[in-house]
Amino acid sequence: MGLLAAPLLVACHDDGDDEASVDPNLNNLQPVEQAFGKANDVFSAEEWYAGGQLGTTEKPSYSAAAPAVLNVPGMEESFNKGEDFFEHVYTLNNEPRKGLGPAWVRSGCIQCHPSYGHGKRQTEYRANTYGNGYLLVVYHPTAGTDADGVAYAANSYVRHVTGMPQTKAMTPFKAPIEEEQITIDWKNVTEMESGLAMQFPDGEKYELIYPEVAIPQSAFNTLPKPDNYEVRLESTIGIYGTGLLDAIDFEDMKAQYQAEAPYVELNPAMWDKAANDWAASAYYTLADGTKGIKKFTYAMTRTSLQDGAGANAIWNITNVTRSDRHYFYSTKMWAKAMSEDAEVIQYIKENGSQATSLLYPYYADGTDEGIKERVNQLLGLNTAADAPTFKQYFVDGAPYNGQEEMSDKDYYDFMVWHRGLAVPAARNLDDPQVKRGKQLFTQMGCTQCHRPSWKTRDDNMWVDASIKAYAASIGKDAATMLPKYPNQTIWPYTDMVQHRLFMKNDIRTGWCRTTPLWGRGLSLQRTGAEDRLHDCRARNEVEAIMWHGYSKESDAYEHTVKFFNLPKTDRDAVVKFLRAI
Repeated sequence: MGLLAAPLLVACHDDGDDEASVDPNLNNLQPVEQAFGKANDVFSAEEWYAGGQLGTTEKPSYSAAAPAVLNVPGMEESFNKGEDFFEHVYTLNNEPRKGLGPAWVRSGCIQCHPSYGHGKRQTEYRANTYGNGYLLVVYHPTAGTDADGVAYAANSYVRHVTGMPQTKAMTPFKAPIEEEQITIDWKNVTEMESGLAMQFPDGEKYELIYPEVAIPQSAFNTLPKPDNYEVRLESTIGIYGTGLLDAIDFEDMKAQYQAEAPYVELNPAMWDKAANDWAASAYYTLADGTKGIKKFTYAMTRTSLQDGAGANAIWNITNVTRSDRHYFYSTKMWAKAMSEDAEVIQYIKENGSQATSLLYPYYADGTDEGIKERVNQLLGLNTAADAPTFKQYFVDGAPYNGQEEMSDKDYYDFMVWHRGLAVPAARNLDDPQVKRGKQLFTQMGCTQCHRPSWKTRDDNMWVDASIKAYAASIGKDAATMLPKYPNQTIWPYTDMVQHRLFMKNDIRTGWCRTTPLWGRGLSLQRTGAEDRLHDCRARNEVEAIMWHGYSKESDAYEHTVKFFNLPKTDRDAVVKFLRAI
């Protein structure tokens, strides 16, 4: 089999004068008269339904409800309510979406997922910029010991700020990282490390760019401040179809790992090559002790959608608490810095004495020392063990007076929406150029990592405590209350495995999950951008593919060479195929 193809198309686009030209007609996927849902000599009838019968919408949309939602009486109402939580921002203290802060990454979801799609490439980091899907990845490139004497491992996140670092905070607190000091500098690749030319054999040129991100130590409002750190960017991906990925069975994932293990090096944190089985660190323990295999995020850090990116984001991106997350998403180093900031103490002293004030819990006895002690305590309530203390000050007492920031019912509606988002159907599969593109994609070996299809099993999802609590309150079985996708053939074009491309200024650790390609061809139409790869460095499909061949060490180098040597008409066919699926 040779080397397997690695994550092919994950993210980016910005129009540029010098990039490889792409036939403008490739964006026009409407003119071909198509026999939707019917097989032809290249595509099966099933392939039109990228999300299977229960997970596909025929609308060219990232936001439509799946048939799994529409087929259940009453579920669409919850889906629509959940959609409202995604599409509108949270505030500090105004209904119906109150509870933002005291520090946050974004005030709402859609800011990072413009039109439900992938984040857009940015030239500066501003949290409030619509379409900025970037998360800051601040980590230690080598092992060492920090100023508090705490040892850390290579590639570990700095502990001074949250894993999703916050650049916004409520007055008078100062953001853990001051975003005005963050710089993003886009660099041009002048030559490929692999030796591939920066133009195709037929003379057409292409360009590759990558970001260098810098955050000076002075930007950190923590005590102590981190040292020996580097910064990378990771952009959000489209969220449609994540419920279908959740339905992929762990045993089927294991079979995929076993099939690939003889031919390519797999992440030892996920796969024990000697045992031909999962590594111990591949397992993730959920809140109730249930264990599953990590499958979500670039870094494969989560196992269930209900403890995955979206379920966590509605808490940690906005810092909006709920019944099972009654504590702040913060760090003790930020709490210490705020408690010793004279401006913070003075402002609370002057403005926090009234019980209706959001600052009242921090006011204590109104003395400098009292405020300092209370701020340090309350901003440091950042673990599940701190939940009772959090409730004492923020829920049972002022200013929330017993109200959850996000109720169990609201969270349930949000998860119905999240798990119920459909995948857009494939388009123009009768187009001869699209058919040619699929044949080439397979012949080049790209499907070895961008596995075209999976078959779900029973979809026995894990259900979290918050939804169980809501189900109990209305006398229903929580296991039946979310959209389900049993026995569906789906076409995400991912093997659900991490690979390495060895790109310049690569993703932290170098390991990145093969990102699904389904629906990505609608990106320009739906979001106004085609940005691809984990940090939006590729501005179109051609750049994304060529990044796979930047290094000869890349898992996809040999396959990229095959693309490189295709004539222009065949390169365009591959692109048109990718825009059709």
